[in-house]
Amino acid sequence: MSFDASAYGRYVADVYDETYAYLTPDSAVQVLAELAEGGPVCEFGIGTGRLALPLVERGLTVAGIEGSSDMVAGLRSKAGGDRIDVAVGDFTHTRVPGDFALVLLAFNTVFALPDQAAQVACFRNAAAHLRPGGRFVVEAWVPDPAAFRNGSALRPVRVAEDEVLLEAALLHPAEQRMTTTKVRLTAGGVHLLPANHRYAWPAELDLMAELAGLRREHRWAGWTRLPFGDDSREHVSVYRRADSA
Repeated sequence: MSFDASAYGRYVADVYDETYAYLTPDSAVQVLAELAEGGPVCEFGIGTGRLALPLVERGLTVAGIEGSSDMVAGLRSKAGGDRIDVAVGDFTHTRVPGDFALVLLAFNTVFALPDQAAQVACFRNAAAHLRPGGRFVVEAWVPDPAAFRNGSALRPVRVAEDEVLLEAALLHPAEQRMTTTKVRLTAGGVHLLPANHRYAWPAELDLMAELAGLRREHRWAGWTRLPFGDDSREHVSVYRRADSA
């Protein structure tokens, strides 16, 4: 399947920060800073710096890979954005110099890759960026095909006095894909944010990690580090280079 790593940013870069302003990064940044243990961090899909900039403020060295130059422009416009080395490209194979204590792939971005082969390549690229004992952290939702009726779903993501954010989705289970468009309604009008997903269950991600020479160290139900269980709808999974002590 053809894949344009820059496509998502072309649609969302101008409204990304305001659309997701309700997501506070504090818990994620705390966990990531602890896992990095003072070492350098590389974020795949760094976007406009929602997590990267607070990590820099904590004194960590941060680099990133981003498919969209529009998103990178948003990062560069912010205080501290010029201190982050960013390579523009597909994070299945694009490299940034250095060996990292932690590689991050947050906010379901692993599912933006078009197929299993690309996701496996992403895990291998993450492992190639890690120094011995380094960690790869993946944040993703847990697939829930039962939420669809006749292959489609419409759900509210956020309802506020000044904004409504909806997600419309079509399910393609044979290929584990979802075609989605978020619809943002504000007093200023309607904005469409399309994004396709190749979803994978946590166990499948574990196998991708094993193929890349990584082993799972932790799995939590979110950044608060609550235990992952049958009812968990998202997960934060931490993988470590298998050559670590």
